[in-house]
Amino acid sequence: MKITKFAAAILVSGLLFAPVASYSADEEPFSVGEFVSDSIITTKIKAKFAQDKRVSAMDVKVDTDKDGVVVLSGTADNRAEAENAVSIAKAVEGVTKVHNRIKIKKDD
Repeated sequence: MKITKFAAAILVSGLLFAPVASYSADEEPFSVGEFVSDSIITTKIKAKFAQDKRVSAMDVKVDTDKDGVVVLSGTADNRAEAENAVSIAKAVEGVTKVHNRIKIKKDD
């Protein structure tokens, strides 16, 4: 009886940890160099937004992943402002793709 409970406990714990082991094996490690590179891209884009009067740097959020893919989110006053933000981001060295998730503010 004790052996059956012990075997069941081992089986259950193995089933619980199997997904964790497979998840960690599939993920590529995120190196410090990649993090720094992505942070530089984000900083360059935000700096260009701050210099450009056609984009509100305070309202547009910039996220960069390890492959140079940039996601723009937040709000813009109009479609032209959102398009300008996308154009600025695409022009930054190291950016491979830009996803525009900027929402246009509605007039009250």
